[in-house]
Amino acid sequence: MTTDVTLKKVRLSVSNAVHSLAVLVAHDAGLFRDQGLDVEIVRTPGSAHVDTDRQAVRDAIFERPLEALYNTGGVDQFRLCEWGVMKRAVDGELCGQRPAKIVALGAAMSKFAIVAAPHSGICEPEQLKDAPVAVTVYNGSHFTTLKMLEGFLRKDEIKVTNAGTMRERLEALRQGELVAATFNEPWISVAQKQGFRIIVESHSTRSEAAGDELDGPTLAAMFRAEAEAAAMINANPASYAHHITAEARGLLEPHELQTWRLLYAPPAPYTLERFARTYQWMLGFPDLVTPGATYESVVDNRAWEAVAARRMRAAAEEVS
Repeated sequence: MTTDVTLKKVRLSVSNAVHSLAVLVAHDAGLFRDQGLDVEIVRTPGSAHVDTDRQAVRDAIFERPLEALYNTGGVDQFRLCEWGVMKRAVDGELCGQRPAKIVALGAAMSKFAIVAAPHSGICEPEQLKDAPVAVTVYNGSHFTTLKMLEGFLRKDEIKVTNAGTMRERLEALRQGELVAATFNEPWISVAQKQGFRIIVESHSTRSEAAGDELDGPTLAAMFRAEAEAAAMINANPASYAHHITAEARGLLEPHELQTWRLLYAPPAPYTLERFARTYQWMLGFPDLVTPGATYESVVDNRAWEAVAARRMRAAAEEVS
C-alpha cells in the first residue's frame, strides 16, 4: 500500500449514484489509496436526487452544475452516458468550454426504463408513437430512450420532452400529465413499488471524460481501482444499495432496490470502432452532435498507453 506522503490528489465528480457506484465503492473501500491516489468525491446535483432542482436538468447543458464545476476547475474528471460524453467532447470545445476528451469506456452499465402509469393504457413501445417521453435532454435517459424506441418506431415517430427531475416525472405520470417517462435507479424500483408499469428497459454504458491535465498513469490507477470495485459490486450488489436508495430520501429502502439491474465492468479503452459506431448513430438524429469530429480529436486512451508502458517496464526488469 502507498503511504500518505506519496498520494496524488484527484477530484472526481459524482452526481447520480448508480452511474458512479464504482467510484463510491472504490473510495469507501480504500482502493484508490491502494493505487496511490487521494481521491476527493465532489458531489453535484443529479436528476435522480429527490430534492434537486431543475438546474440539474436544464436544456442548456453547458450551464448545468456538473459542467459549470468542471469548466471552473472544480473537478478533474467526470463521467456521463457514452453519448453525453461524446457530445461534450465534440461540442464543448466548439462552444468555448474547458476541453474534455473521452479517456475510457466506463464501469457503469446503468439501466434505464421507460415507465407508464398503470391507468394509462400503455402496454407496449409501439403505443408511444408521437407521444412525448420525458427525459433529461442530452443525458443518458434521452439517448437510451432513442435507442430503445428505434427498434419499434420510425425516428420521426419518437418524441421526447424535458419534464424536470425524476421525482417530478413520476408525479406527472401519476397525474396523467405525461404518457411515459424514462428513469434510472432508484426511480425504476420506486416506480415499480408504487405500481407503475415498465414498458421497456435497457443497459446504458458510461464514458469517462478528462482534460489534458490528468495524466495517463493517474487515470490508469483510477481505472484499476474502479475495476476492482466493479467486481465487488457484481459479487454482492445488495451491500451497496444504500448509496443509490439514499437519493430517494425514504421512498425506497435498500432491500427494496431491484439490485439485479446493477451491472458494472472494468473500464476499457475507447476504440476507433466504438467511436465510429456511436458518432454515426448520433449523427442520424437531428441536433444530437456536430458533424466533422475525428477519433483523434475526441478520444485519448493515454491511460491504456500508461498500462502498456508499465507492462513493458515490468517485462524488462524481469529479463534483467
